[in-house]
Amino acid sequence: MAQPRDPRRLFRLVQEGRLRALQEEPQAAAGCPGPAGDTLLHCAARHGRLDVLAYLAEAWGMDIEAANRDYKRPLHEAASMGHRNCVRYLLGRGAAVDSLKKADWTPLMMACTRKNLGVIQDLVEHGANPLLKNKDGWNSFHIASREGDPLILQYLLTVCPDAWKTESKIRRTPLHTAAMHGHLEAVKVLLKRCQYEPDCRDNCGVTPLMDAIQCGHIDIARLLLSEHGACLSAEDSLGAQALHRAAVTGQDEAIRFLVSELGIDVDVRATSTHLTALHYAAKPCIWPVQVSTWPAPNFSCSQD
Repeated sequence: MAQPRDPRRLFRLVQEGRLRALQEEPQAAAGCPGPAGDTLLHCAARHGRLDVLAYLAEAWGMDIEAANRDYKRPLHEAASMGHRNCVRYLLGRGAAVDSLKKADWTPLMMACTRKNLGVIQDLVEHGANPLLKNKDGWNSFHIASREGDPLILQYLLTVCPDAWKTESKIRRTPLHTAAMHGHLEAVKVLLKRCQYEPDCRDNCGVTPLMDAIQCGHIDIARLLLSEHGACLSAEDSLGAQALHRAAVTGQDEAIRFLVSELGIDVDVRATSTHLTALHYAAKPCIWPVQVSTWPAPNFSCSQD
């Protein structure tokens, strides 16, 4: 049987929301760190246990700004899991709204990984800055574009009209990200309310249209062509066009769209390599491919 002061027992009580059992434990037991250096407050915030969170902060006097080994505060945990009641409680007790965890992520950035407008509104109303960037150059609007909720994008543009004017460190825009992840409604918002160049390019010369095509998002490709004036023959840094990139990623429907519907020459050659789409399909790793662990695998040189 676990001893009363066994930290595993305490974290289990917090995770399960067993406040009465926790109240029977000695306050001195609160000092034992958990996995990744978490405090009991981190655990309560992560699991949305508001009553436990309040008890630990008020009765046991635990520090709401305590950081774990990734420099996460309890506010990061509550925001990332969408627990609005815990977010409001921590903000009400004066939690630093723009504290940074590892890789320079703020609570607002964490909240933007989830489609919870209420949490985002609470953070912004308490002074969170949507223009701050993480180590990869992403701001909160860029992260929200990856998730693709049009209401959140509209809100961020309302409270911070310049939020769209951002690029990652490898020059990826929110439009690249939304197009790559297939968020049609988000792309509509970006085209209507933002002023992106039709063929804005990242460090590999990839345009939003190329991203849409190589990931098989034909509806977005149509929109970019009809409403944004995207160029079908635009080339990346290796001289490859959208057709070549669709061949690399095996997007049959996209290839049919380009060749049969739009009349692209199936034998067009990349200017730098002089290879056709058939060559690219036969050897899919002609250009560097970086697979990122967050948020998703990417078929360009970017970390989207």
